[in-house]
Amino acid sequence: MSVRIGTRGSALALTQTQQTAELLSAVGGFATELVRIKTEGDVRTGSLAQLGGTGVFVAALREALLADRCDVAIHSLKDLPTAGTPGLALGAIPRRADARDVLCARDGLTLAQLPAGAQVGTGSPRRAAQLRAARPDLEVVDIRGNVDTRLGRVPGLPGNAADAPGDLDAVVLAAAGLERLGRTAVVSEYFEPDVMLPAPGQGALAVECRVEDAPLRENGVPVAGAVQGVLAQALAAIDDADTRLAVGAERALLARLEAGCAAPVGAFARRKGSLLYLTAVVCSVDGAKSLRVERATDGLTEVGAHLLGIELAEELLAQGAADFADLGSGEGYEA
Repeated sequence: MSVRIGTRGSALALTQTQQTAELLSAVGGFATELVRIKTEGDVRTGSLAQLGGTGVFVAALREALLADRCDVAIHSLKDLPTAGTPGLALGAIPRRADARDVLCARDGLTLAQLPAGAQVGTGSPRRAAQLRAARPDLEVVDIRGNVDTRLGRVPGLPGNAADAPGDLDAVVLAAAGLERLGRTAVVSEYFEPDVMLPAPGQGALAVECRVEDAPLRENGVPVAGAVQGVLAQALAAIDDADTRLAVGAERALLARLEAGCAAPVGAFARRKGSLLYLTAVVCSVDGAKSLRVERATDGLTEVGAHLLGIELAEELLAQGAADFADLGSGEGYEA
């Protein structure tokens, strides 16, 4: 058998899809074929925060799944709307890569070393707000483009093309994407969560499939001994339980906040021993106001993780997060 895997056509999407395809093939013993799908987010120009709607990088891949043009689709989990699509299931969430954001600056500068007035590029309102909160004297520039295009805006970074514009002092990107592309040499600083909380789901991949091909689960845990197809067995084998718990909590928080694409919301969950911790922040766009909260639960189940996310969201709302952030306007996504 051969499994058709839907993917966007960017270098990063193709790389992370190929890596996931190799995992599936290794455990399932089947061949794989990549099917490139062009999404709305690949076609439309302008600021991502202004595109509107939900899942601009996802809808076309989901349509291809439902139309049987591919068997699974690989998404960056942070792009995936929290609302599901009838007929589709989240078949696997492989082990999460580094969830942190990173600074890629000229001359190896850190955030503290950038001079006043330095221009820092990002397409993410979440990153922009936290940058402004940490360094209000910087000029944050809204940018689009793939990883190479963004890195090309910073002069002197390893691997940049000779004709790259080099018109910014730094850009902020996700560590996971640079790691998958083999470009971590451009990183001048890794941001710890106390400086910049990542987007919900950042660093994780989502393997979406049709419901009939999904592993049988009870409360998020694969059913032992269940009779399932080869694809379902392979999806269950590459799923990482701790990652599923963590991103489940983060996405439950995002769903309860109903954060619009212009709302700077960061969240990061991690399991430590018998507890699952979740930290979240909501900022005003200008970074002048923010609320940051943290909770933990010993309910290490899918339901327990979701309840943790909802409880933390309720705490943020009770403390007035909606008064300064664009909440309650639908689901978001970020660059």
